[in-house]
Amino acid sequence: MNSVKLYLIPTLLGNDDFERSIPRWNLEIINSINVFVVENEKSARKFIKTVLPEKKQSELELHLLNKNTSDSELSELSKLLSGNRNIGILSEAGLPAVADPGAKLVRLAHKKNVELVPLVGPSSILLALMASGMNGQQFAFHGYLPIDKFERKKSIQKLESDSRTNGCTQIFMETPYRNNQLLEDLVKTCNSSTLICVACNLTMEDEFISTKTAREWAQKKTDFHKKPAIFLLES
Repeated sequence: MNSVKLYLIPTLLGNDDFERSIPRWNLEIINSINVFVVENEKSARKFIKTVLPEKKQSELELHLLNKNTSDSELSELSKLLSGNRNIGILSEAGLPAVADPGAKLVRLAHKKNVELVPLVGPSSILLALMASGMNGQQFAFHGYLPIDKFERKKSIQKLESDSRTNGCTQIFMETPYRNNQLLEDLVKTCNSSTLICVACNLTMEDEFISTKTAREWAQKKTDFHKKPAIFLLES
């Protein structure tokens, strides 16, 4: 086993009180390392400063890994795994390597026989599933649905059909400024009895989680504009 450890470090989901979401053990790990692979440098520095204000920002060594990282850049990043310093991966929000480009480095870590250490922290996907009342035995996360109206409608119909056939909870998300349009499309496309859950601002003071039928959502005035949200569907 390689002597390097790669820590998968959860970050905050929003501007919440970090003591509600991040265990003390995580802070000890963050304090012990200075090399981080991050999705966004600005938000990574802000997170570290929030949870460990005493840690010197000047000593941090941050390496970018995001959706724009090329194969050659990823190859350069992988050299960190052959060094002698422990490394932390930080996502933009929530769990690294889950719906997150950090998974690419984790895969390379396995190939290099590097020890992986996943730390406990908030996951918007699992928190939403826990509170939805939907099937937690069988579920699937689909990331973002298509932007094109026609393709999105087809995708929603397929998710609803698969849920009905397999009893599977379907989980997906949207860019916050398009949340209202997505809910509108779900209400228009789904059967009136299909269950839809919206979970937004998870772990924050104004957290909102509600599961209703498509018919009930159609009768309810809502505004989820620019609020980070997870959507779930069960037919």
